[in-house]
Amino acid sequence: MNNKGSVAIFGLMLGLTIIILGLALAPAVSQATETARNQTNGDTVGLDCSNSSISDFDKATCIATDLNIFYFIGSIILIGGSLIGIKILSG
Repeated sequence: MNNKGSVAIFGLMLGLTIIILGLALAPAVSQATETARNQTNGDTVGLDCSNSSISDFDKATCIATDLNIFYFIGSIILIGGSLIGIKILSG
């Protein structure tokens, strides 16, 4: 196998590794998001997103926090997928 083929296989493995690591970290990010959205409990400070009488600023913060897991997993899959795509398209 020539050097170019070895680099292509390495790039594919690196892309798959990034995707797998992103999906493996997803439960931890999801748990951190849930902790942030819950009520304040002991030493853990929460946003209390289920309360309907919170301010508009807090509601916007709850929505942004809720989108955190989507952006995290999406960006990791995009980075890994682009690495794989570049290696496939470049030959």
